[in-house]
Amino acid sequence: MRFVAAGQPRVQFALTALFLVLAPTVALAQPRTTGKAAYRQLCARCHGADGRGGEFAPDIVARAAAKSDAELGALVRQGIPTKGMPPSTLTTAGMRGLIAFVRTFRENTEDAPTRLSVTSEEGPLQGVVLTQSATGLALRDDDGRIHLLRRAGDQYRTVTSQADWPTYNGQPTGSRFSALTGIDTANVGRLAPAWTFTLDGASRLEVTPVVVDGVMYVTTANECYALDAGSGRQLWHFKRPRTRGLSGDAAGGINRGVAVAGDRLFMVTDHAHVIALSRSTGAVLWDTAMADWRLNYGATSAPLAAGGLVISGTSGGDEGIRGFLAAFDQATGREVWRVWTVPRPGEPGSETWRGRDILHPCASAWLTGTYDAALETVYWPTGNPCPDYDGSQRVGDNLYSDSILAVDLKSGRVKWHYQYTPHDLWDWDSQQTAALVDADWHGQPRHLLLHANRNGFFYVLDRTDGTLLLAKPFVKKLTWASEIGADGRPVLNPDQVPNVEGVKVCPSVDGATNWFSTAFSPATGLYYVQALESCNIYSRAPSTWKPGQSYYSGDARRVPGEQRQKVLRAIDIQTGEIRWEAPQEGHGSTWGGVLATAGGVVIAAADDGALMAVDAKDGRRLWRFDANAHWKASPMTYVFDNRQYVAIAAGPTIIAFALVP
Repeated sequence: MRFVAAGQPRVQFALTALFLVLAPTVALAQPRTTGKAAYRQLCARCHGADGRGGEFAPDIVARAAAKSDAELGALVRQGIPTKGMPPSTLTTAGMRGLIAFVRTFRENTEDAPTRLSVTSEEGPLQGVVLTQSATGLALRDDDGRIHLLRRAGDQYRTVTSQADWPTYNGQPTGSRFSALTGIDTANVGRLAPAWTFTLDGASRLEVTPVVVDGVMYVTTANECYALDAGSGRQLWHFKRPRTRGLSGDAAGGINRGVAVAGDRLFMVTDHAHVIALSRSTGAVLWDTAMADWRLNYGATSAPLAAGGLVISGTSGGDEGIRGFLAAFDQATGREVWRVWTVPRPGEPGSETWRGRDILHPCASAWLTGTYDAALETVYWPTGNPCPDYDGSQRVGDNLYSDSILAVDLKSGRVKWHYQYTPHDLWDWDSQQTAALVDADWHGQPRHLLLHANRNGFFYVLDRTDGTLLLAKPFVKKLTWASEIGADGRPVLNPDQVPNVEGVKVCPSVDGATNWFSTAFSPATGLYYVQALESCNIYSRAPSTWKPGQSYYSGDARRVPGEQRQKVLRAIDIQTGEIRWEAPQEGHGSTWGGVLATAGGVVIAAADDGALMAVDAKDGRRLWRFDANAHWKASPMTYVFDNRQYVAIAAGPTIIAFALVP
């Protein structure tokens, strides 16, 4: 938007939100009779007389519809001075009139869908136009099917994906390995951006795109976009208002993606609902509350679709909630089963929570789990106990915090569990993806579960019964335990418990790794992880739980003078040895993950803001693109129109890469 002040030159301002440019001293008295006049005087020059936008400001029709009257009023009164929108002193009646007039835009000027008939390879096609450009278009036919088309002379040809990325980790098994070979060690140097798409109003996205039938689905909090996976052009957009008054991660606008099954798409909302959307239109098919957000619950991660169910946990893992994992019927949203991650007082396992903090225990199940269809078992990681740094009122192991739970898909029965960090005092939740791998183990075929834990140890378990097969450190800075004993429990080192003065412990609270993706390649037998070499000074400060607040009872701070470093490491799953590593420049503060492919490359979000490719066998650097991103997302890959792409969220933007000729 541009505005002209007396005696001053014009100034250009970037717009990313709904603007209603209002003079700060105008006061209007009559609600409906003056609303139109107020809009015409104060807003129309930038937003257009019909609210559809102009040279200086965006279309506000959809933006206004997505906000409540209270939200619109607050926005108008406060303004956005940093982006050229001054605050307003409209009277209550004047504001009511202005808002009432803005509400009429949707009623009076809603664009009618454009229908089109075209000739394609499939024969005549007709439907509603979703997007159109010089190179192609997308139609939704009367049966709800989306057709992606590209120009071919006087006709159109149908395009779609030949290899999808249908779930958060690519496959339900969570290994983040793709069998695609179009991009390999010989040609990866020709990788270049093919298209970008920026999510309006988003900040640092944590989403992994999902691609099914040529359509890409990406999310931010309470929003989902459907995109043409070959061009990035928007097909539809779902949005509902953000929830005010949330606590924890959900209040920060985090959403990591969707699950897809059949004609339905599933995602969580910031206030702990799981919803089903139509894949073709984005319309809400059902909406089920998982928990009461007023009790500090939220939701941030992609659900898991498996066996007719959609499965999710919630956020709130530092806010004193009681964690759970729940499964819902994909067709109706009806809850089928629920597994609580902490027992109630008096129930089996409650003896591992001696003290009052069993009432506010956390152990949330907020990250996406994995699924073995043959064993009909869901594997889900759980979070840290609360309060994070003071265990005096939760004496014991604190089951089932910091664990992996093996859950029967049909009944919700917990088959087995393994606890990585009993009685955690350092906020090392176990929300790192468990990769399910079938491989020979010391000469015998075995069903394995691989897990690089935030506590600094790499684990190999037999996923049929939870037997620990291997536990080895994968970082050098590790002081809290000397090893994992034969009984599966850590052998603790002395003087590593947080105290009032503060004690140095390694790894740091960020962990030796965290929620961002790892990958396993069956071609190399190596497991790839972005490791962080770092320590913290942990302090204990006893407190009591309060609604709407985090429940840490202490803190963790940087070690003065320490140089944190991210290192991409390749771990031999048979021995736990580090086969190669790729140290990175940076401050050890990014949160990007990795992807492995059958083309022999590992794609990684590097700590210096670049996206890089290395040789999966030896870590040799092959390619980099300076995205200058503070990564909070992980890469994925797919094939569209017979061309392989690699996509990742960088800041508010999805970038899709492909080979240039």
